[in-house]
Amino acid sequence: MFALNPFRRALLTGLGAAVLSTLSMTAQAQTKIKFQLDWRFEGPSALFLAAKAKGYFEAEKLDVQIDAGNGSGNAVNRVASGAYEMGFADLAALMEFHGNNAAAPGKPVAVMMVYNTTPAAVFALKKSNIKTPADLIGKKLGAPVFDAGRKAFPIFAKANKLDLSKVTWTAMDPPLRETMLAKGDVDAITGFSFTSLLNLNARGVKTEDIVMMPYGDHGVAMYGNAIIASDEFARKNPEAVKGFLRAFAKATRDVLANPEEAVKYVKERDGIIDTKLETQRLKLAISGSINTPSARAEGYGAVNLPRLSLMSSQVADAFTTKDRIDPAKIWNGSFLPSKAELNVFPK
Repeated sequence: MFALNPFRRALLTGLGAAVLSTLSMTAQAQTKIKFQLDWRFEGPSALFLAAKAKGYFEAEKLDVQIDAGNGSGNAVNRVASGAYEMGFADLAALMEFHGNNAAAPGKPVAVMMVYNTTPAAVFALKKSNIKTPADLIGKKLGAPVFDAGRKAFPIFAKANKLDLSKVTWTAMDPPLRETMLAKGDVDAITGFSFTSLLNLNARGVKTEDIVMMPYGDHGVAMYGNAIIASDEFARKNPEAVKGFLRAFAKATRDVLANPEEAVKYVKERDGIIDTKLETQRLKLAISGSINTPSARAEGYGAVNLPRLSLMSSQVADAFTTKDRIDPAKIWNGSFLPSKAELNVFPK
């Protein structure tokens, strides 16, 4: 070994300290965000995974951890508990939480609308002769008790003048829903358009043999999933929330322009997914819930306040919440990117 002279030793020591200091400052500059999805890693999660994989979050000085979920209700609860700083959940589930936990401090708030039109729909088989909402009278419907479409069915029924007492429900676990419809154990089911349709296809039911009645096409102006944030986190870290939404909007533009390319980011997180199936699922989510006429009219990411107020009232009634729901406490649009950054729809 050779000895360093005092000057070189001091120089190297200084350089080492500078490198460590720089690394430390970089680590400190990054805000950590644990993000809870509403469901498994499927096609629509490409919107978030693309922002992570392409470095858009990192460019905003964010260290984002994206975890799979098991329902919007759980996503809301996990953000409310502080286990996650942000998440993705059905707006109705967020409203229900507010309506049943009015006194709870720091309830989550929606900061960006993603599914401007709810993907909830009623599905039936053509051979059952169910063609319109009126044909559901006297029929047996099936869905998990926590299914968004089932919980909002009273809103669908009121919009279509259906007598709820003349419809019966059967509950089942999510994996059995489409199987029971295909086997004829129930006459119709509720589910998300981009989930139940593909699940029925996977069970051998052709699309042309399926009747789908999207809530949005049958008088129900409900919003779907939104990005939510812990109220406390948003108040203490407003720039982090703004940066997250900027990165997400940038990724959304990429995903909408090339869904096939975007699904590879889902495949990287879950290697067993069917790429073709999830590409189809993503495209259905885009056409049915994201790039919709109402989204283009209201502006991507934003909400229409009268429509939000109406939904708050409808959810309080349909979900029989303990208290009425204040729409002003549900939504905070102050973190949204500029209109130019929210211009994500392909021409």
